[in-house]
Amino acid sequence: MTQAYQAVINGAGIVSTGGIYSSLNITAATVIKATKGRIAKVIVLVAGSTAGSVNDSATIGGVAASNLVSTIPAAVASISLDFPCANGIVVTPGTGQTLAVSFI
Repeated sequence: MTQAYQAVINGAGIVSTGGIYSSLNITAATVIKATKGRIAKVIVLVAGSTAGSVNDSATIGGVAASNLVSTIPAAVASISLDFPCANGIVVTPGTGQTLAVSFI
């Protein structure tokens, strides 16, 4: 079951089952959020030759197998995660990948 989130933007209520923030055209390891949050969706815009990853970490240096949330396939895809991250969110594209993510 996904949880609906509500935000008020310019006086209008918006309800979403995805993220309310986004980061686009990610081609290198990126700290999406350095504090706790929720990764909602990862979209592989450009397929790569290796898989990428989403990790529950506040820093790129903190990425490890022990905090792996999901692998990102080396093919064009849309992955719904809706997963809480206690420390932060780091997205690392695979070789040649371009990603877009939504998060809270």
